[in-house]
Amino acid sequence: MNTDATTIHANRIADLAGDAAMTYFRHLLEVDLKDDESPVTQADRGVELRVRAYLEQHFPDDGILGEEFGQSDLTCDHVWSIDPIDGTRSFLSGHPLFGFLLARLYKGEPTIGLIRMPALDETVIGVRGGSATLNGDKIRVSSQVSLDQAIVYVNEAEKIFARHPQTFGRLLSAGQTRRFGYDCYPHALVAMGHVDAVVDEDLQPYDYLPLVPVIEAAGGIITDWRGEPLTLSSGTSGVVTAATADLHAALLGLVGS
Repeated sequence: MNTDATTIHANRIADLAGDAAMTYFRHLLEVDLKDDESPVTQADRGVELRVRAYLEQHFPDDGILGEEFGQSDLTCDHVWSIDPIDGTRSFLSGHPLFGFLLARLYKGEPTIGLIRMPALDETVIGVRGGSATLNGDKIRVSSQVSLDQAIVYVNEAEKIFARHPQTFGRLLSAGQTRRFGYDCYPHALVAMGHVDAVVDEDLQPYDYLPLVPVIEAAGGIITDWRGEPLTLSSGTSGVVTAATADLHAALLGLVGS
């Protein structure tokens, strides 16, 4: 199946997942805690089950990596990565900045990435070697090269503070404008050109793999904190997203010191 056809399927999955998520949003939900104390609801499970059913029907030979129901056939050339609700705490609190994340990988490297924001009705999709779009319109990262003039988001700030207090201290003075954030939307804003960079922590493969084609297709750079590419086998939790190589290098200097 060619990239254009796969992208059509990805958009259909985004609509399916978004519609499913919105049937649960701002309704009373039962909450369970995983081993790491992160919350999970019937919404997370329900969205992932619907996406898996679609993939099993249309891509029966592909593997799947999902947040809620684990992995199957990761040795396949093509593997789909699913995060049914990226930002469950936002979702539970009625905050609209939760997302749905999807990627298709080829031999461990993400080639198509998708960020769907159901409550905002926004779908950002990126194709490696192609373009990035927001609801079908092409998007591009900013041209900002100076960290002193940049808009920087620090995601999961309390975790960075607890695990890397010196890095956190340096990040507090990074950029002209800085904001604390969570989850996938700040990265999407980089692809759209509204935010210049994001430093993130405590991410799993299903969190960061969909971001890679989106950011790269929009002209940006995304790596782990060491500057290494993000793949299925990365095994990292820290991510740096930047609009330009200069910004990326400057932020690596802060998180890697």
